Amino acid sequence: MYGIYTRPWGFEVSIVRRGVRYFQQFGKASYGGAEHALRQAQEWRDSIVRSVPPVARRERAEKLRASNTTGVPGVFCLVSPDGRGLSWLAKTYIAAEEILRANFPIHSWGDAARNLAIQERANQLKHMTGLAALHPAEEAIRKSHGAAPAAAGPPKRSRSEIMRKSNSSGVPGVHFKRPRPDHPGYWLAITYTAGKGSVSKAFSVKAHGYDEAKRLAAAERTRQLAQKGIG
Repeated sequence: MYGIYTRPWGFEVSIVRRGVRYFQQFGKASYGGAEHALRQAQEWRDSIVRSVPPVARRERAEKLRASNTTGVPGVFCLVSPDGRGLSWLAKTYIAAEEILRANFPIHSWGDAARNLAIQERANQLKHMTGLAALHPAEEAIRKSHGAAPAAAGPPKRSRSEIMRKSNSSGVPGVHFKRPRPDHPGYWLAITYTAGKGSVSKAFSVKAHGYDEAKRLAAAERTRQLAQKGIG
């Protein structure tokens, strides 16, 4: 579940690379259930992990932190309590049990101490390899590249094909409407298209009867979806 967050309606994937957020949503209704939605979320997450790897460890180590006061990453000036410079330190974290350090006292090296620390820091960075470790799952995902994809699930449904909980007709996009209590009502077929608005058509219960108006609305909905390119 690395990078995948469970939501009441499905799953969200969120991964950040170099300040860029890769985000996608996978609804249970859109993919025919939680199992297929999760599988699609995992496959999309894996594709991002493989195609957009994290920054190299060395590159990250060379980034100047906001707290740095020397102007050189990994190089620090050690001072006495009264603010007098004592030495220049080059320090690089290679691994949990491997931290490279070299100290250049100012009383021994004078003004050259800073430049010596900078040179030492550059040499230390040569020992740093690999990518930044963001999560144990990342390496496993990258190593699994080329593995056989999971069995294909049902194709993603468009929003027009999703059955809403409030739907009482059994047909997505077909709804019974009654403007007021004494009105016989009508069946409405409506289809939304992103950026284009909606197409709708109503069938009066008074004119066609309840069942026939519903049938006509369902047929109209099928026609609307065909015109939209669905079905």
